This record gives sequence, C-alpha cells and structure tokens, in this order.
Amino acid sequence: MAYGLLALALWTLFRSPSAKAGQEFFAVGDVDLAGRPGSIIRSEPMPFSPPDASAFRILYRSVGLHGEPIAVSGVFIKPSTGNDAVRPVVAWAHPTSGVATACAPSLSRGVYRQIQGLEQLLQQGFAVVATDYPGLGGPGVHPYLIGESEGRAVLDSVRAARELLAQSSPTQFAVWGHSQGGQAALYAGLLARSYAPELTLEGIAAAAPVTDLATLMRDDFASSGGKGLTALTLWSWSRVFDIKLDKIVDPAAISTVDTLAGGCIETIFDFLERRIEERPLSKDFLTVTDISAAQPWNDLLKQNSPGVLPREVPVFIAQGLGDGIVRPSVTISYVRQLCNHGTSVDFLAVSKVGHGFIARDTAREAVRWIGDRFAGAIAPNTCAQLPQPQQGD
Repeated sequence: MAYGLLALALWTLFRSPSAKAGQEFFAVGDVDLAGRPGSIIRSEPMPFSPPDASAFRILYRSVGLHGEPIAVSGVFIKPSTGNDAVRPVVAWAHPTSGVATACAPSLSRGVYRQIQGLEQLLQQGFAVVATDYPGLGGPGVHPYLIGESEGRAVLDSVRAARELLAQSSPTQFAVWGHSQGGQAALYAGLLARSYAPELTLEGIAAAAPVTDLATLMRDDFASSGGKGLTALTLWSWSRVFDIKLDKIVDPAAISTVDTLAGGCIETIFDFLERRIEERPLSKDFLTVTDISAAQPWNDLLKQNSPGVLPREVPVFIAQGLGDGIVRPSVTISYVRQLCNHGTSVDFLAVSKVGHGFIARDTAREAVRWIGDRFAGAIAPNTCAQLPQPQQGD
C-alpha cells in the first residue's frame, strides 16, 4: 500500500503541468510569427530551477514543413555564473513524449530530470536549451519522427539561446538526443551548415537514435510496446501529410489509435499505461502486413531516415545491447555508414541496457565527450573496433 501511494504521488507530481504555463503563453498571431527563425517571441521564468542556475520557458520562431512561420516552445537553462557572451550551448533533443499538445516536456514538472546529464552540463558552464518540437506545447500537429521538422526546431532553439545569451560572435554548440531526439540530433547535423551557418556545430551525441525507419516500424509492429509507437507515427503522419488513416488502419482499431495519440509518456507509469492501452491492437490494427511496403508510407519512411553527416562533424553514439525498440544491429549499421564516410565516431555499446535507460546510463560519457569538443580536443574514433557485420545485417 505504501509503495502504491508513493507511485501515485510521483505520477501526479510529474504529470501535472506548471500552473504558470497558461494557454496564453503559447498563443500566437501573425504579428508574433513575424521575425527571423530562432528569435524569441516570449519567455518566462520557470520554478524550481536547478541549483545555481536560471531556467526559462521559451517560445521562439521556426519554419514549418511547407516553409511557413511557426512557433515552437522549449526550456532554456543557464548557470548563474560565467560569461554568457562566450558560453557554449548544448541542445537537448528529447525522446518520444507523445503527439498531443499537452505532451510538451516544458509543461512537465519533471523536465529537469528528463534532460539527461543536465547537472554535469551546467557544472561545466554550458547553457542548455531543450526544444519541445513543433506541435508540443506550441500550436499545430506534432510532426512525429519527421526529421527536417525536428532538425529545424533544434537549430532554432540554439538560435533562441544565442539571443538570450546576447552572443554576437559565432555560437559554439553541440546536440545531445535520445531515440526520437537522436534522430532530431542527426537531422540538426545534416541541416546545420545550410540552415544555420552563423552557428558553429562542434559535435552530435545520440543515444539509440532512430535511423532506419522502415526497420523500426517493422520491429515495433511485431513487439509488445512497439505497436503504440507505430500508432503515434500513423496518427501524426496522416494529419501532417493529409493521408486517410483508414486506408491502412483497420476501422476497429481507429479508436485505440486515437486514445494512444491523446496520452503522454513522461514516466515509467505512463509507459505502463500506454502498454495497457495498446493491447487491442494485437487483435485489430493494420490492414497490411508490412507498412514499409505500402505507399506513400514507404517513401515517407525513406525520406525521414537520416543519411550520413558531413564528415567534419564528429559523432558520439551510445546503444544498449538489450534494446528491443531500436535494434542494436540497426544502430551499428548506421555507425558503419558514418565510418565508411570518414566521420570520426565514438561508439559506446552497453550490455544489458534497454531503450529507456541508455541516455541516462551514458550521460556522463556523452557530457565528457561534448566538453572535449568545446575544448578543441581531437575527436576519438572507434570505427576500427566496430563488431563485424553478421549475416542479415
């Protein structure tokens, strides 16, 4: 009984949004959207900041998938001491939190705990900015697992941090992301040179990044807990790309998909709740056996699977070998592509660690790696130590 009451208290604490984050903060009009991407629309102090730091909820301008101006929310945190004019910035890209507007991490009281390695980053004097991605907190549908949308949101969050720090010289920054956020980090690296040339990208760190979306969808569809992620993708993409959902989803499953799309994933309790809610999908779900073979889904999966980064951008990638969501062999295959392209990759494989905890368990290594990039150290390269490909990889 005591454990149950504690669990309920923790669930309530982390699921309840801050009372200060009223709808008026996220409301925008045409006048608000007029301005350069990455410029601040508004900001407000957040309660319970980390020790010796200041935290702000931010709303900044970005660019939508059709080139339209949009507003994106997030969190900005900086140490109380140090020189803001030359402070490096780390952009945190969060893992799946859901597709509903209310699933924005900036609305969660547990947001500081969700940013893996935050304490160490602040101790090293770095500013941290954490985008919610479009459609979470801010208006519009969340373009879930759509790489260009995520990458722009990340880069514009760094621009927003640059404005808040009042920096005039090129801003040093790195991106650190997990799962969906790993995909966002990679796309930020792909877009940085052309989209935000005034920023200086020092490196990309990713834990269990989403890379090969076609394989991810096939694996998730076959796994317990994975069908819910497939459902979120289909729900989001059907709205973003104006595709009829009933052409691929059994009519009997539509209500379950809608239910899953209305929930958020912030704590282990949410994850367990989603596992229960997705159970009806084991009986009725898709009308095709392989989503990656159906159009237009096949083309969209390919378009949102990241390619190799510019070879001058070093990369840190961590992967749990017990991961049942992002298969280790898929991540290793992507790392091998980077290595063959001439990228310096520091690859860290961790045995017996699953998908949910790989960023937490490798945060110290990721932060240390990021700090070395800001210090100008030569990036480590473990490509020669990669395991040899197995048959079928």
